[in-house]
Amino acid sequence: MNVARYFDEMSYAPAPESDSEARAWLKRHAEGFHHVIGGALVPPTDGARFDSVAPATGEVLARIAQGDAATVAAAVAAARKAQAPWFKLGGHGRARHLYALARAVQRHARLLAVVEALDNGKPIRETRDIDVPLVARHFYHHAGWAQLQEREFPDHGPVGVIGQIIPWNFPLLMLAWKIAPALALGNTVVLKPAEFTSLTALLFAEIAADAGLPPGVLNIVTGDGATGAALVAHPDVDKIAFTGSTEVGRMIRAATAGSGKSLTLELGGKSPFIVFDDADLDGAVEGVVDAIWFNQGQVCCAGSRLLVQESVAPVFLDKLKRRMATLRVGHPLDKTMDLGAIVAPVQLERIQRLVAIGVAEGAALHQADVELPQTGCFYPPTLLSGVQPSATVACEEIFGPVVVSMTFRTPDEAVALANNSRYGLAASVWSETIGLALDIAPKLQVGVVWINATNLFDAAVGFGGCRESGFGREGGREGVLEYLKPKAWAGRKPRVVAAPPTARRVEQRFATPALDRTAKLFIGGKQARPDGNHSRPVLSPKGVPLGEVGEGNRKDIRNAVAAARAADGWSRATAHNRAQILYYLAENLSARADEFAARIAAMTDAPPAKALAEVEAAVARLFSYGAWADKYEGVVHTPPLRGVALALNEPIGVVGIVCPDEAPLLAFISLVAPAIAMGNRVVVTPSERHPLAATDFYQVMETSDLPAGVVNIVTGASADLAKTLAEHDDVDALWVFNSAEVSAMAERLSVGNLKRTLVDNGLLTDWHDPAAAEGRIFLPHAVQVKNVWIPYGE
Repeated sequence: MNVARYFDEMSYAPAPESDSEARAWLKRHAEGFHHVIGGALVPPTDGARFDSVAPATGEVLARIAQGDAATVAAAVAAARKAQAPWFKLGGHGRARHLYALARAVQRHARLLAVVEALDNGKPIRETRDIDVPLVARHFYHHAGWAQLQEREFPDHGPVGVIGQIIPWNFPLLMLAWKIAPALALGNTVVLKPAEFTSLTALLFAEIAADAGLPPGVLNIVTGDGATGAALVAHPDVDKIAFTGSTEVGRMIRAATAGSGKSLTLELGGKSPFIVFDDADLDGAVEGVVDAIWFNQGQVCCAGSRLLVQESVAPVFLDKLKRRMATLRVGHPLDKTMDLGAIVAPVQLERIQRLVAIGVAEGAALHQADVELPQTGCFYPPTLLSGVQPSATVACEEIFGPVVVSMTFRTPDEAVALANNSRYGLAASVWSETIGLALDIAPKLQVGVVWINATNLFDAAVGFGGCRESGFGREGGREGVLEYLKPKAWAGRKPRVVAAPPTARRVEQRFATPALDRTAKLFIGGKQARPDGNHSRPVLSPKGVPLGEVGEGNRKDIRNAVAAARAADGWSRATAHNRAQILYYLAENLSARADEFAARIAAMTDAPPAKALAEVEAAVARLFSYGAWADKYEGVVHTPPLRGVALALNEPIGVVGIVCPDEAPLLAFISLVAPAIAMGNRVVVTPSERHPLAATDFYQVMETSDLPAGVVNIVTGASADLAKTLAEHDDVDALWVFNSAEVSAMAERLSVGNLKRTLVDNGLLTDWHDPAAAEGRIFLPHAVQVKNVWIPYGE
């Protein structure tokens, strides 16, 4: 065949990448791989190993060590031993180590890319041109954070020993996403790679050791789900960072409840890919190729739901089908291939089963007419069109090269369809009208939005989701904070709960009795009687009756959450407007300072001066959050591409708050104010023992222009109300400052919708100390960061 014929036919000849170096490395470990613990190679208990199989051929590449609880314990002990000296090395010392890791990755880039392609099945073009360069980028970027740590985060310290569990779809890249920030900030790591794809983690451990990383700083324990469970359960692990399925994420949330472990979860997705009628349709078609057929669709943020405006849908789908016909599926080491192999037979069977369900439910099936290899796990690029929003394939994550398409007529309908999912990871918006695209982006309930682009990633730009896609961020400043803890909370002592007072009768004789006044609940801007028509007495520490409050129940919480959900205009209000109302609340509270001080003194037996100081501190705290309301803003990232990424601090939604008994007014304000300052609406249960300060405060709210439903107050038994809030799937986050038992229950029961939790585990906060109870220590918990990518240029 001559050159002219190639140009005439535009056909491809095989372009295999050499795997000789990778094969030589595998041959050196022909007897089986060991765990890497404390800088040493540790053989598996009783010689237990399993096969690592090449998805493209079914060939056994290596034998991998099976970890057990004893192995995990040894790795955690090694990490604990190394953590203090690693942190004491200082930011500059750690920066130099991370810089060395970045350089080592670049030196071994081709070996890493080939091993990844062999082990995972993804095309060499992706591992070579995307995964490995991003790995190096993460180490370079986080070397910078290590260098700046003392100046940028002086009030925070490292979390400690981090247990990390990564998936099989991006084995090496997920390793870098997790260990780079952890190590940069002075933590040490025990990492468990996916059972299917452990090889690049083991190769990286060798490279890291050669680069001089101290023993015990990075430990690799391989194994199956039981190994991961042992890591999650280990009591000396301070944080779990998990990327994987939503089902396993729920199990981890339940397993860590009450343990005090920090937790970040990056879970599944069913991301919308929205094409408006003014989009560059040819560009959008290429976007679909990158969105769903990149890495064979085995991407948590894959654009697997294609939403096309009705007027251009026939033309767009026709263009997409023609483009599908040009895609090539084959051996991952062939540089001409667009799609490689599915990771394992079990995943291939899942894809086939879900596609069959989609067809049975009425979807039209179109598959690219491509030649598939005779061996290995391969699946053709697939389009299911005419899919109903409630169809199984529109709701369930397929995690394969399958896109489902639907149509919409108006922008509002596009948003409604896009948000019609229990997931909330990412979205793509395609329109030549940038105003339209930027109007749609904030309305999408996701953590990442790409404008006229898809699957853009960078170490400087946070990545993560909301709802059942998990919580927490990786990358960016917000990702760094996930591996730090506030110094002001480090020395908190367990809360000591005094026995409740015994009520004593106050003899009235024949004096004129005081008018009875029972404080009601405050729901939707109105005082409301409790559903059960029960009340509870409020006693002084000496047992003197001070009044009564309503006994809230499950239905009252339901009504309060509904009122908070309906008050979404508060989340859309300007930050300036929210600031004005917070100042107005402070003004009106200050005008009644003596009254509130008397109430606090009566409830707590505090001296009058101390009670008044609490009121004045609450006034100051409202002023502080009035100040923060329009100043805790996002940033503009400049990743290494022609474009920017807007990191927007968005309200979480409806936040449930359970207040402690100490400092009943100040703690109430300290928890409610940051939430509403950032645009959230709250359902708050005040101090169980001293609730009258909060019920008095709703009179302040009624006269301060606070919109109805923004703050809803339900009094009663804290544990019972916390349970209902934790179980309520329309509550987006839950803050619990109460007993250790209530904290554990809240975390355990939050798994239904995987709501974000902030709990104190029964540890006492000094509410008068601004370092422990005000400002940036709470504000990150009151927002979720949405990164909107905006490429520019032709």
